[in-house]
Amino acid sequence: MGRVVPTSTQKASAEKLCKAISKMKGVEADTIERTSGTSPRWTVSVVCEAENWRKLAESLNNTHSVDYCSMITGIHWPEGPEEKKWEVIYHFLRTGVKNPPSVDGVLQPIVTDPNGVKGKDVPLEIEVSIRLPDTRTPSVASVQDIWVGADWNEKETWDLVGIDFDGHVGMRRVLQPHETPTGYHPLQRHHNLRYHGFEEMYDDAQGFGRKPDDIGKVK
Repeated sequence: MGRVVPTSTQKASAEKLCKAISKMKGVEADTIERTSGTSPRWTVSVVCEAENWRKLAESLNNTHSVDYCSMITGIHWPEGPEEKKWEVIYHFLRTGVKNPPSVDGVLQPIVTDPNGVKGKDVPLEIEVSIRLPDTRTPSVASVQDIWVGADWNEKETWDLVGIDFDGHVGMRRVLQPHETPTGYHPLQRHHNLRYHGFEEMYDDAQGFGRKPDDIGKVK
């Protein structure tokens, strides 16, 4: 088997993080055991109120060494409960990797005994769900300046779902063609109602059959 941090170590670390952040206003956290392949792992699942999100993000990064934003999931729930018509889920990793050595500009691997890691060096997965009520202008605070990995992911979530990120610098279309109408986001579920009957759009979301005006443009 591969070099894996003991489940008991990971569980204890996840529980410690949950206990710490659950003391913050508007934050509820719990541990969840997940399995994939052959190794079970303990992850941290968080629900955070939108107005408290920025403070939680700063704490995760500065206090708990959460160093990597791997993905952002944006969802439109028009049939969902009143408190969750929109949802943003940030997916984070605490890698435990600090200051890797470099040889001729190439980063070198750090070989660590998984049985000896402790404290903030214990790798963890963290998911943070931010739920929003019904609104025509869904938005949450950007964390682009905290995690570089959030930059593209916030752009993509806005482009496809239409959830805005307050404070994000350089927001733009990254998957939809440049001439996509303002207000059109393909993963929203009510375009005909919300966007005044606008129906004309591209047949392929990836842009393989672009209109002549789009030829040669970089998405």
